[in-house]
Amino acid sequence: MKIGFADRRPAGEYTLVLPVGGKDRSTLNSLGAAQQVVIGALDRQRFEGEAAAAVEQFVDEAGSIRRVVVVGTGAGTTASDAAEKLGGTAVSRLLTSGEKRAVIDVTGLGYDADAAARVGLGAALRAWRYDNYRTTLKEKQKPTLEEVIVVGAHADAGKRYEERWAPVYEGVSLTRELVTEPANIIYPETFVERVRASLDGSGVEIEVLDRAAMEKLGMGALLGVAQGSDREARMLILRWNGGGQGQPAAFVGKGVTFDTGGISIKPAAGMEAMKWDMGGAGAVVGAMKAIGLRKAKANIVGICGLVENMPSGTAQRPGDVVTTMSGQTVEVINTDAEGRLVLADALTYVQRNYKPETIIDLATLTGAILISLGHEYAGLFSNNDDLAAQLQHSGEESGDRLWRMPLGESFDRLIDSPIADIKNVGPREGGSITAAQFLQRFIDNGVRWAHIDMAGKAWSDKPSATYDKGATGYGVRLLDEFVADVLEA
Repeated sequence: MKIGFADRRPAGEYTLVLPVGGKDRSTLNSLGAAQQVVIGALDRQRFEGEAAAAVEQFVDEAGSIRRVVVVGTGAGTTASDAAEKLGGTAVSRLLTSGEKRAVIDVTGLGYDADAAARVGLGAALRAWRYDNYRTTLKEKQKPTLEEVIVVGAHADAGKRYEERWAPVYEGVSLTRELVTEPANIIYPETFVERVRASLDGSGVEIEVLDRAAMEKLGMGALLGVAQGSDREARMLILRWNGGGQGQPAAFVGKGVTFDTGGISIKPAAGMEAMKWDMGGAGAVVGAMKAIGLRKAKANIVGICGLVENMPSGTAQRPGDVVTTMSGQTVEVINTDAEGRLVLADALTYVQRNYKPETIIDLATLTGAILISLGHEYAGLFSNNDDLAAQLQHSGEESGDRLWRMPLGESFDRLIDSPIADIKNVGPREGGSITAAQFLQRFIDNGVRWAHIDMAGKAWSDKPSATYDKGATGYGVRLLDEFVADVLEA
């Protein structure tokens, strides 16, 4: 999708998109004689300018027919949120409409350069599709929209888009691609290959650990998860050095490229969805791409623990005890609680090798977080109130929203093992909390740490203003915003 910015509407064929906030219809004045026709259509359809609502009408313009789409921007919403929904809603209506070009006229809205640029971002994000395996699409199902032009925008909007938001779009697109791909295409080795190709030229440095290297480091927890699969595990290390001297912040992602549950096998119904159990790792690499492309003034290291969790004659058994890289031992009660085992060794590795002051891990970790928060928020757990507040602010700014959950000693006692240092699951109650408590046992004293359980956010069964059904790209914008708000401040 080509995104452009202009002072005025171009000549030629295009669909005109006009925003309306609440019941204020002054932005329709530019329609001239057609204004009353469009207003009549809005009244007949009980349109009140609600955010992301849209109405279409065809009007006569100097003897030719013009499609006009009126999009609601809501009343009382922030300019940035309304701007993204404006761009995304317009594209959702027009992507397969037969139209090739859309003009979104924001004249009179008072958008600054950033808000105007975010109209383009919303449009680009909503236009993303992955049709690589769809060979029999009917013509009416194929995208036709090729270009969106935002007119009447701030003079610096185009520059703002290219420097700030186009890199974010690229990062989100990479994450969505990885999450969407089936597990026979994306597994630990090919995940690394895809990321390496995508990050070429971004300035992000890449290092990869294979099984032999991880065995030497004593990563018994991560390798225990992988031992049932023919696909060998990998640890992917991404480094962005944009902030001069100083220790990097660390982003750590769970990368289970397919999760059968292992010997504690999942029910067959819905298991195909477990291709996106690497959504945390996908978010980390997407964020690293975004911050690399926009040359963020910060030092970041991204760690992705990549495994496939399969049942076989070599698979880990319930009751096995594994030794983690930290030296702590874990009794594996349930092999379907595998993500925390992968993260345990990844967290130890990044602390020993990079000494970060701040660690944020992301994982599609527990079904329990869905019971608590549904698909509206990801769960946030942290040992530091300031870090939690910073992440919640970044979540609100980016749209990747978080809800803080508790931690405490009473929960921690629930994962004590009678024969090892820890067991990998507690009771059914508070499952997302005990999973976070497990991870906290691998955090060194003095390190600011946050865990984001995004099990309800990596994939969506319904569309939104900025994504269609499927991979959402959750986490990329959250991490990117945190870098901008906190690490670059």
